[in-house]
Order: sequence, then structure tokens, then C-alpha cells
Amino acid sequence: MSENRVLSRLHAVARALGFDLVGVSPPVPPPQAVRAYREWLGAGYQGEMAYLARPDRVASREDPARILPGVRAIICVAVNYYPGPPPALPADGPPRGRVARYAWGVDYHAWMLPRLEELAAFVRSQMGASRTRVYTDSGPLLERALACQAGLGFIGKNTCLINPRFGSWLLLGEVLVDVALPFTGPPLPARCGTCTRCLDACPTGALVAPYVLDARRCIAYLTIEFRGELPPDLQPRLEHWVYGCDRCQEVCPWQRFARLSAVPDFCPGDPKRAVPSLEELVALDEAGFEARFRGTPLARIGVTRLRRNALALLRSGRWPA
Repeated sequence: MSENRVLSRLHAVARALGFDLVGVSPPVPPPQAVRAYREWLGAGYQGEMAYLARPDRVASREDPARILPGVRAIICVAVNYYPGPPPALPADGPPRGRVARYAWGVDYHAWMLPRLEELAAFVRSQMGASRTRVYTDSGPLLERALACQAGLGFIGKNTCLINPRFGSWLLLGEVLVDVALPFTGPPLPARCGTCTRCLDACPTGALVAPYVLDARRCIAYLTIEFRGELPPDLQPRLEHWVYGCDRCQEVCPWQRFARLSAVPDFCPGDPKRAVPSLEELVALDEAGFEARFRGTPLARIGVTRLRRNALALLRSGRWPA
């Protein structure tokens, strides 16, 4: 089968499964990405995410053959999750927080993983692979570097993967396979130019340099990954974010090409999912939290951290909006 025919079939199956972009990367990340990752860890920018610095995980990110012995290619996919602009925060009424767009709908892992498994099954049955592994933001891979290497986009100064047709509202997934597939690409060169809007707009100064994020100051990290009390000096700078943050993406000029996602699960009709009442969040008990957020990304942080975030915003004195 010709390389064009292989890629055509792979694209057709991936698109039928709901993915907007698909490419094939060599089974190792580019050396410059590995160097940047080691420098990032050396600076301690991972914060409390100690799993990112575990020696076995670092070794796997540098050499995916440690995950799947004999890996010969990595299929990279992306789906556009853009649900549209957020509802306006009311100037009166109860204070409301903002939720990052990727969390307005269902947990993307639940949407992505079954489809990645279907894509892997196709490669096993039709393209000769005997072993596969799938991931979506859940395994020791430098997934943005691999997606860039497969030609899906370029890495922006805000550290997001940016595709010229979709902007950066993308969820990424990978299928490691032990069969040779034609590689796609080449990688798109960085197209940020002299623009620094993302660095200038970050409320906490987490983008310490172009292409470098100090997670310890990032609102997404603080409201989701960080388990302690939020740093007092950063609490007033959370703006209205109660879960995650989209600020560095919202100001990016490439978002002018964003289009609404074709996946209904990422575009809920209830605007309260995007701007929940902070008072309601503070009042939630375990049962109420489970009933309200089961099956969504917010479920992962639990009621205690969500209440912590809401209380921090209420104390910030930013109300009314």
C-alpha cells in the first residue's frame, strides 16, 4: 500500500471518530524539546507536580520505547473543543467565577480515550500493528512536541499548540504503534513573531519568558493541581477564575480563526457551567458536588479545593464584576 493511501485511510478513520487533526510523528521527540523539558524541571517550574520529574517518567518522555518496546511511530490527533465566548459576568446579583472552556462540558478523557482505542484497533487490524498504547494528557509523553513534529501546529509563546485553522482550543491524543507508518509534517515554524500579548496578559506573571511557563504561578495550576492554601500574594490576581484559566489563549491573535467545536459534548447549553455562582460552590457538600460535577473535569479536584478557590475569589474584593 502506498504511503499516500496509508495516510488517507488513517485520516478518514480519525475524522470519522471525531478528530479534527491527525498526523504521524517519529517515535522520539525532537532533541530541543527534551532539552527544554530538562531545563524546565531544573528550574523547579513543575511545582508540586512531582510526577513530572520522576526519573522513570523523564526517561519515558525522552524515549517512548520505554512505554511501548518496539514503537515505530506515534499517531497524534487533536479535536477542537472551542465552545464559544463565555457569558458575561453580571454587574449585579450573586458573584460568579469563570471556568476554563475545556471544562464546560464532559471530561475530555471520557470522550477521547474510547475513540483513541478505536483508532488503535483499526491500526492493529488493518495496518499490521501488534501492540499499541493510547494516551490523552495522561501518560509520560511530550505530547505537544510530538504533535508539532507531526505537523499539527506550532508551539506558541504561551506554550500551547497552535493550529492556524483552529487556534489553540485543542485537546491532544496519541496512539503509539509498533508498525512503521509514513511520518507527516514537517513541523510548522513558530509564527508568534514579535507578539507578546500572552505574556503581557497573564494575571500572575506565570509566563516568565516566551515559551516558558512557571506552573507555580499559573492560575490553572493553582486552582486545579495545587493542594495547599493559595499563596496570599497571588489570590488577588486570580481575576474571576475558579477553575483553570484561558487568559493567555483569549488574547492570542491566532484565536481569530477559532470555530465552534463540532462535538456537542464540549458545548453545553447551560451558561451556568461557564460562570457558576461562587456562593453556591462554597455551600456545596460532598453529595451536592458529586451530583453537580460528576462526569466533568471539575470532578477531579473535589469539593474541598473547589470551595477553596471560590472562597479566595470572594475574599479578593473584585465584586461586582
